[in-house]
Amino acid sequence: MARIKYSYQPADETKAVKAMGYEMPISFKHAVEICRFIKGRKIAEAKKLLEEVIALKRPIPFKRYKKKVAHKSGLEKWYAGRYPQKACRYILKILKNLEANAEYKGLDVDKLVIVHAQAKMGRKIKKYVPRAFGRATPWFQQLTTVEFVAEEVE
Repeated sequence: MARIKYSYQPADETKAVKAMGYEMPISFKHAVEICRFIKGRKIAEAKKLLEEVIALKRPIPFKRYKKKVAHKSGLEKWYAGRYPQKACRYILKILKNLEANAEYKGLDVDKLVIVHAQAKMGRKIKKYVPRAFGRATPWFQQLTTVEFVAEEVE
């Protein structure tokens, strides 16, 4: 299998750290909204926010995929939001991996800021749902790849 390339290359590789979750069984739309929500934040703050979403204490604002999304209280300057718990659990694992990579590189975890957070569509796995009278309906499982790059900020 070929190595997957990151879409973002940091200017100084020695002060940056990367982590990727490859082809995870989560919603692409949820992953996009979560990435937008945590980009520009410190790693500890992002982890705390995702844990609050998993505990249903804070909603994620849905700014792009907002059609037929209910209004949620607790959002700042926005109306539509959800609690994508499954996607948050997977993305939280990637953030823990990002933190471990930073410690391995000898970087100060408290100074790291997420400068790149992106969700990409992965493969589609074709499955079938059995129906009445011997028929079947195709059903596609969408896999999602999420990548993060954090850099030290003085």
